[in-house]
Amino acid sequence: MCKYKDTNIGIKKLDFNGKRGTMAAYLTDGREIIVPVSMFPDIKRLSKKQREDYMIMDDQYFSFESLSKIYSVKDLLRI
Repeated sequence: MCKYKDTNIGIKKLDFNGKRGTMAAYLTDGREIIVPVSMFPDIKRLSKKQREDYMIMDDQYFSFESLSKIYSVKDLLRI
């Protein structure tokens, strides 16, 4: 797990169904963070169906079937 300010943070779920152009990440510590998809140009180019085909690995990383890039919880938090 990502250790940030004495808190262990992992990713439980991603959601692209909120406000247009955003991605919500539900974290293991109960928080929900919303980031603009424009922070991730590769994800922005995916279709809605492709975005739904994501996988979370070890609570720390996520990727998409259509992408070879792997993102981490730190990418979401920009740390």
